[in-house]
Amino acid sequence: MHPDPSPADAGAVSVVVIGHDDAAHVADAVRSALGQGPAVREVVAVDDCSTDGSAELLERLAAAEPRLRVVRLPVNSGGCGTPRNTGLDAAAAPYVMFLDSDDVLPPGAVDALLAAARETEAQVTGGLCVRRELPSGREVPWEPALYASPAVVARPADRPRLVHDTLSVNKLYATDFLRAHGIRFPDGRFPYEDMVFTARVWAAAPRVALVPDRVYVWHVRRAAPRLSISLDRTGVDNWRARTHACRTAHAILLDAGEKGLARAVRAKFLDHDLRMYVRELPLRDEAYRRAWWAHTRAHLAEYDAADRSGDPAAPGMLLARVLLASPEPRDLPRLRELAARPSRLCPPYARTADATPCWSAELPEVTLETLPERPVRLLPLAVDAELRARARLLRLRLHELYGAVGRAGPVDAEVEWRHRDRAGLVLRRTVPLRPAADGTWTAATPVPLERLASLGTGAWDLRLRLRFRDGATRTVSAHALTGPGLLRPRATPSPHHGLTLVRPYATHGGALALRVAAGPQDARRLLTGRLRRWLP
Repeated sequence: MHPDPSPADAGAVSVVVIGHDDAAHVADAVRSALGQGPAVREVVAVDDCSTDGSAELLERLAAAEPRLRVVRLPVNSGGCGTPRNTGLDAAAAPYVMFLDSDDVLPPGAVDALLAAARETEAQVTGGLCVRRELPSGREVPWEPALYASPAVVARPADRPRLVHDTLSVNKLYATDFLRAHGIRFPDGRFPYEDMVFTARVWAAAPRVALVPDRVYVWHVRRAAPRLSISLDRTGVDNWRARTHACRTAHAILLDAGEKGLARAVRAKFLDHDLRMYVRELPLRDEAYRRAWWAHTRAHLAEYDAADRSGDPAAPGMLLARVLLASPEPRDLPRLRELAARPSRLCPPYARTADATPCWSAELPEVTLETLPERPVRLLPLAVDAELRARARLLRLRLHELYGAVGRAGPVDAEVEWRHRDRAGLVLRRTVPLRPAADGTWTAATPVPLERLASLGTGAWDLRLRLRFRDGATRTVSAHALTGPGLLRPRATPSPHHGLTLVRPYATHGGALALRVAAGPQDARRLLTGRLRRWLP
């Protein structure tokens, strides 16, 4: 039940829902918007010239729901910007928000945003978006630190972290504010249009309210026949589109005199966009890698000294320095580990002729002189994980890092197996770290396969919590070693399930994970899916 709205709140919001050929999901999106209660004056559903019956479905819904208006575009626009602009032009309420046809608004989202907007007189009010992986239902919050508690920001320049939240859909906008400043989405086919729209919003210096409430559920369907733009990153044109959107956002803020926000856009590119694509680079073919490398070097060459004034050993900055120093793709496995979250700087740990730490003997100009001085909690520590399924034994090796690890004094490692899709399902065991003759630290522990299978089949991620002599701790992931006898599936008899199958594998970021199946049918499904990925 929704509380009776005040006269000012009743009918205060227009929700613009856009879609193209999404008859399977658009009704759920529209119903989630209508279900927000009396604060929603109207839902403007803009159909981008669908051919799958979406428009007809919307018309049938509108016949029974007076708050639903349907607008049909005569020609497909090729992107999200034109239908959103069409909906914005049609919006009749004082506030407007946007919803994609394959997502939903959780109950109470509009009320939470509207209450904060009214109370704080904010032109823009944002709330927490969660990415929901389907079909597993696993949820990951988007920029959770930004929405950890209620806040009012007089102008975006006071909270540069706002540029990291490039989504347009988790926010409520004063309609007159958008129209007065001519803020619109790029029309036509313009991938990553949200980045440009959001930059235009921040350039207009609105008063911003932030609420910790969940206000948007972003559905991620990686197995869908047609991937969304954000998921379909297999072609280098996707990367070109992303860098173009980042460049455009930077120019918008710079032209508006918001130099701090413009610099924050480039910092966000290094810390988020660049790291995400570098993690996937080893999975691409040689032609993609060369095109991606050349384009990225050209893009990074636009950065000036102020953009590079941060910590030169920060993961994104270090990735950029290696790229600029090398005309050809190189060190891809090592770069992937550095781009991971948390980042890992894997060996070799080279030094220049004057003993300055550097990236490698081949790139001595990429120096790491600030790295050994960092506190242990900020070091990109590298831990290798060796798992031989036959022996059911996990071996760990913590590498030195220019003497910093030895000075910190490793004591032990808490080994944590965390189920990927079931929050709170964790198995932990603490094992001592012992110094080895080669200057590393090692540990070994059995893998509790039966226990994992009894708790839940599916993917289990490995996380390590390292503890040091002074009590400091560091949470890291473990790099999965490959080679003969490693990362092979292993089936064993089980007193509870008849059969348990474990398949160790390396994630896209290079970390070790397990996929556990229990029982003959579950194991058969796992092996069949694996064969389908192997076979053309």
